[in-house]
Amino acid sequence: MPWKSKKQRNVEQVARQQRVREDARHKRRPSRDDLARVLLWQMITAAQGRKDARLALDKLSEAIVGELERQGFDIRESEDVFEELADRYVDGLVPFRPKRHLVPV
Repeated sequence: MPWKSKKQRNVEQVARQQRVREDARHKRRPSRDDLARVLLWQMITAAQGRKDARLALDKLSEAIVGELERQGFDIRESEDVFEELADRYVDGLVPFRPKRHLVPV
């Protein structure tokens, strides 16, 4: 059996990935990123609700930024992103855009 060309493998991969996405959408299955966004939002809003909110947010920031630094991201940029998210989440409102494909018809 001859090897498939790289172009043919890529075409098949695109079709396979599209089926995976459509199946996930049909099943209303959240992605890893969906889960991570909700978890981070819950952690930040929970930390802000504590008496020692600044200390709790600083500990959370240190843990997250430390891991991002280990992965090669810039520390200052990572801290800035975390602080922007924490500021955005301060009101406690759900900050996520609705996913129209999940809204019941």
